[in-house]
Formats: sequence, structure tokens, C-alpha cells
Amino acid sequence: MRIGILGGTFNPIHIGHLILAEEALSKLSLDKVIFVPTYLPPHKSVEGNARPQERLRMVKLAIEDNPALEVSSFEIESKKKSYSVETLKEFRKKYGKSAQLYFITGSDLLKDLFSWKDVNEIFKMSKFIVANRPGYPVTDVPEEAETVVITPIQVSSEDIRRRLKSGRSIRYLVPEKVREYILAHDLYK
Repeated sequence: MRIGILGGTFNPIHIGHLILAEEALSKLSLDKVIFVPTYLPPHKSVEGNARPQERLRMVKLAIEDNPALEVSSFEIESKKKSYSVETLKEFRKKYGKSAQLYFITGSDLLKDLFSWKDVNEIFKMSKFIVANRPGYPVTDVPEEAETVVITPIQVSSEDIRRRLKSGRSIRYLVPEKVREYILAHDLYK
């Protein structure tokens, strides 16, 4: 089995995340992609008022109609700082040695990659995939990593939160069920 693992705050999940997952499925010949919302990221703070369980719920809403996409609550349920190496160990236990794990990240994270906890262990446990992200050139990719070219789309969770705070529309930037959830729960105002 070939399993893509896509971690992040998903604060909120948006169409860029979904396009990345869908294109990774096909370009890497994956059986599925698992979204792993972080509880508390080690390298940045979680902006806005969406609690971890709400971010998890939005991911579930965003992917519920695609059987090739799943969500894991592992990091949310841990209730501690989320380290990718620990998540990969958990997935290795769950899926066994025969599963090929593909750890997918965006080119925006390359600059901090070697500050990650046990990054060399991550390289050993998975195929490390770097996807292009607008505004972040795919340069200085470590030899342990592979790249995948994804349709570039200029959308970010930060911009979505900014739009919501100023009362602007986010229609079509997030799945409709996610937009409705955000509005119903008064998130990011």
C-alpha cells in the first residue's frame, strides 16, 4: 500500500490543500492520502479561534465525499506538540513495514527543514515529497527528497483568516461545507 501523509494546522483547510492531495494521489500513484491536523505545531503558533477539534472537523467536512482521502486524529488526540517523526512512527505501527509512506510537505517548509526533530529519521521512514507552493521556490531540496509539481494556486489559510476578520467572502476558497461551518461557529472573526 502507498500512503500519502499530509500534515498541517489546516487553519482552515482550503482548496490548495485539496488540490495538493488529489494531484499527489495521481502523480505519486498513491492508494490514499491521510490528512493529519496538528494539535500544536512546534515551529509556529496557531492563529485564530478555531480549536483543534474544530480544525479536525473542518478537514472531515472537506474530504467526506472523496474515498481516497482520510483524516487522522492522532496528533489532535495526543494533546501535545506535534512532531512529524512521532506521527510517522505511529503510521508505521498501524500500517506495517510493507506500506510505503509518502510524507508530503510544501516548498514553503524547506527553509526550516533541518530544524525539525529527527529529520533524518523522517527520511528513513518515508519517501519525503516536496510540492511546489506559489512564492516559495523549490530550491535546496535535500537529496533524500523528491519533488512533485502541483497546479499552483495562490490561496493560504492566513489570507482566509484575514478575509474573515475583515468581513470579506471566502466563497470558493474553501469547500462550501467548511465555509458554512466557519460561519455557523463564528470562527476567525
